[in-house]
This record gives sequence, structure tokens and C-alpha cells, in this order.
Amino acid sequence: MRLIIPEGYKPLITLIETEKAIQLMKDHFESGLASDLRLRRVTAPLFVLKGTGLNDDLRGVERPIVFPIRDMRDQEAEVVQSLAKWKRMMLRDYDIQAGFGIYTDMNALRPDEELDNLHSVYVDQWDWERAIDPKEKSLDYLKQTVQKIWDNVKRSEFFVHTFFSQIIPSLPEALTFIHSEQLYEMYPDLPPKDRESKIAEKYGAVFIIGIGYNLPDGNPHDRRAPDYDDWSTETVEGFRGLNGDIIVWNNILECPAEITSMGIRVDKEELLTQLEITGDMDRVDLLFHRRLLNDELPSSIGGGIGQSRTAMHLLKKAHIGEIQSAIWPGEMVAHCRKSGIVLI
Repeated sequence: MRLIIPEGYKPLITLIETEKAIQLMKDHFESGLASDLRLRRVTAPLFVLKGTGLNDDLRGVERPIVFPIRDMRDQEAEVVQSLAKWKRMMLRDYDIQAGFGIYTDMNALRPDEELDNLHSVYVDQWDWERAIDPKEKSLDYLKQTVQKIWDNVKRSEFFVHTFFSQIIPSLPEALTFIHSEQLYEMYPDLPPKDRESKIAEKYGAVFIIGIGYNLPDGNPHDRRAPDYDDWSTETVEGFRGLNGDIIVWNNILECPAEITSMGIRVDKEELLTQLEITGDMDRVDLLFHRRLLNDELPSSIGGGIGQSRTAMHLLKKAHIGEIQSAIWPGEMVAHCRKSGIVLI
């Protein structure tokens, strides 16, 4: 069992106060996200048809939940793991113009997740996607968008403090940008997760750029599916990748925590390049991939922001189960109960 019990941990607010704080934080954050990025809310699916290429396979090893639909001749559907590709299709189908976008409450199930303080089978995200002019595909544009999201995180942190003064803001003012290759050069003898830990503890909050392409040791910082984020394009800085993750340092658990993953999306050339790198060229016949290769989808930038993960951090909680109702191993529930960690 992977569980951290912080010494002397006591929740700063009660269970009832926590429920209220979750609502306040989510409403405030969602409003800011929509305003800053000019997004409109849309309704999202909980499941998609198997074989369309719409479901996200994340790092390529996670198994989706599959079930037959009786009134569709037992055609199989998959519970979504994220909506990275579905959102881009919706930009076209809703005729969203460059400079505007969509967001949705994404609810997913990831049964292969390793359960601990930060990870749950149930995933809730603000999934968003913004149409862009192809000329805007640059590292500078990525950083500008990331900064807007970070500013919203900071505003939400202070907003929570105005209602619950005992929850003291602690995030750094500045978000540090660093490429995964630079991070590798700083800590070449450490595995990627330990590099994240070192840099997050040093700066408090970082955006690690370039997730998916192999580093000098022949391995990527982390795996990324080949068909949504652009992780193979070489930038003017000489590094590869137009995507990344915001990682914050969790002072309660004394470990790094990812709150969002995002990036500029692949065009058809990058799609083919990345499918070839990962050995997934058979996907070119799937619905999403055909539409992209036929120039039917707009250039875009998008990502997913963990709702429970962000709320957990801003409310100073020690376990994501203090924010969301989910299923946990019995031993974990017992340890949490003994340690004053109240799981919903």
C-alpha cells in the first residue's frame, strides 16, 4: 500500500466546511478559466464507442473499462480516460473560431491507477480546448497560456483564504519553466520522478516542457500518447516538445503533485511522425485520425486540470479522498481513519 501519513496532520476545516469550500473553489476556478481563455461550456460524454480512436490511451498501457450496449447489437463502448481527442473534434463540429474554445467537466475511470494520497480510480478534470491560428504554434504561445492557468490557480488560492482564513496561501508567485532535457542535465543520475521532486521542492511550482520525446538516455521524461500533444517538434531553443505539466510541491506530503497536463496539439505531419515513433501507424484508419489527416480539424491547444487534485492542494488536504467520494483499499481506509484523515 502506497500511503503517506503526515506527522501531526489535522484538517484545517471540517467535513461540512470542506464540502462548501470545494464548491466555492470549483465555481471560482471554472469562471476564471472560461474568462481567461475565452471558453464556453459544453456537455461531455462519459463513454465513447470502441474503435473510433476517440478515447485517450494516456501512456499507452492503461486499460479502459469496456461494456456492450444491448440495443446496439452489443457494440462495445469504453468509459473515457480523458477527452483529449474528442474536444478537438468538437471545436470543428461546434464551429469554434481561432481565439475561442470549449471546456467541460470530464469524469473518467482509470482502473489501472495505483491508489495513494494523490491518485484515485475516479478522475475529475476541467478538460478544455482552444482553437488557434497555425502560426501561433510556438513555445512562447504555450508559455503564455500556461501562465494564464497559473494566475487562475493563484487567484483561487487567495479566494479560498477569504472564506477560510486558517487556510494560508503558500504557492509561489512565479511559475518556473524548465524543459525536461534541462532537468535531465541537472540530475542525470536520477529517474524522472525524482527529478520532478527535486525541481518542485526547489521552486515550489514548475512547468516541465517536453513530455514524450526521448531524452539523451534514450527514454522520455514520461510517456505520452502519440496522437494529441505535440512532443516531437524541435523549438527555436533546440529542445523538442510543445507540451508539459504543471508540478507543485506539496508541503503536507513532502512530494511533487501534478495538477495539469496540456499542450499544443499535433498537426497531420506531427501525427504521422509520432505514430511512427511509437509504432502505432495502424491508428491512421480510426475516425479521429482520418479527420485530422484529411485537414478536417483545427489547430488547437488544450489540456486537463485535475479538479480534486487542485482542490486538495488549495484546501491543504493530505489525501484526495478528502475531496472526492471513491473506493479505496480497506487497509488504506483504516490507516486514514486512525490518523485523522477523513475520507468522504
